[in-house]
Amino acid sequence: MATEPRRLTISPYLKREPVTLAVLTLLVVVFFLAVTGLSRIYYAQQSSLAERWASRGVDDLNAYRYTAAGVDFRTALLYDRDNGAYQLSLAEALLGLKRFDEAHAYLVNLWEREPDNGLVSLELARIAVHDKQTHQALRFYHNAIYATWRNNPDEARRQARLELIRYLLRIGANTQAEAELIDLAATVGDHAARQTELGQMFLQVGDDQRALTSFRLSLRLNRHGQPAMAGAGEAAFAMGMYPMAQRYLQQAVAASPSDAASAERLKLTNFVLTWDPFRQTIPELDRNRIAIQAFNTAGARLKTCTTPSASVQALQQSWSSLNPRINMRGLRVNPDLVNTAMNLVFQIERQTQNTCAAPSDADQALLLIANLHEES
Repeated sequence: MATEPRRLTISPYLKREPVTLAVLTLLVVVFFLAVTGLSRIYYAQQSSLAERWASRGVDDLNAYRYTAAGVDFRTALLYDRDNGAYQLSLAEALLGLKRFDEAHAYLVNLWEREPDNGLVSLELARIAVHDKQTHQALRFYHNAIYATWRNNPDEARRQARLELIRYLLRIGANTQAEAELIDLAATVGDHAARQTELGQMFLQVGDDQRALTSFRLSLRLNRHGQPAMAGAGEAAFAMGMYPMAQRYLQQAVAASPSDAASAERLKLTNFVLTWDPFRQTIPELDRNRIAIQAFNTAGARLKTCTTPSASVQALQQSWSSLNPRINMRGLRVNPDLVNTAMNLVFQIERQTQNTCAAPSDADQALLLIANLHEES
């Protein structure tokens, strides 16, 4: 009797396969979660170490311990190498150590990644200033002025522009500095100290009118501001506005008697106002007396010229020829002699200002009076 061939059944395998797949899938998931968890723990530890070293670096940087700060931020970057804030702080530490080339390498890399980062641009401007690369310095200063700042952006931009202006003043680029000052003026607002600072810088570039405007705005905000009084007096003096200059300088000296510069300027202003025979409403007697004083002062000035030129010798002869008539009687008889005498005085003061001995206060005042009436 023939036996039937044994049948191969696969149903047990089919039943076991889903179970096996499920177990393997579960193992994969468990393994993945374990690896993910370990990875998170690892990166959390790395981040924590980076932050800890960076925190130490900030403390060292704020305390000007640049060497220690450099070590701190280099270590922080070992744990978080792409952190731009750490790279920037390391660059600042390197700048503190005067290692400009190394700092420049970090900053250029950061600037290429973040061209609108204001602090990066400002630090690059400072390096360019150190390297005497004026064109690059101006470029990066302007980048900083118009860039993005995370904290207090308006003040950061103002400070960047101020730093640029001081740099321009330092290199004698007064025209460019004046243009920047005009832009800065629009942002100063009702702040007395800043208006005073603005006025002082306008004085440096020779923009006396804008300087006076800033000083007077400052005094409206703080009428006791002595630097603004002194500045307003200086600006008014430079513009030949001597009565106004006298008023402000008197206030400045009264507020601060130790202000020698204002006291000296006030002394010269008083000379100008009392020695000008052409000022309005002056009595004829006073005018004649002043003209005689001025004429005698000019004569004394001629005597300081130890090696007089031909032109100075001609003035000496003119003075000697006119001298017998310049007295109270002569001027009363011939009032036109006042103009003749003062014209000669002005010629003498102009001719001798750079060729003879140092001028006295009276000589300086007469020269200013000459310039005042030449312009009027």
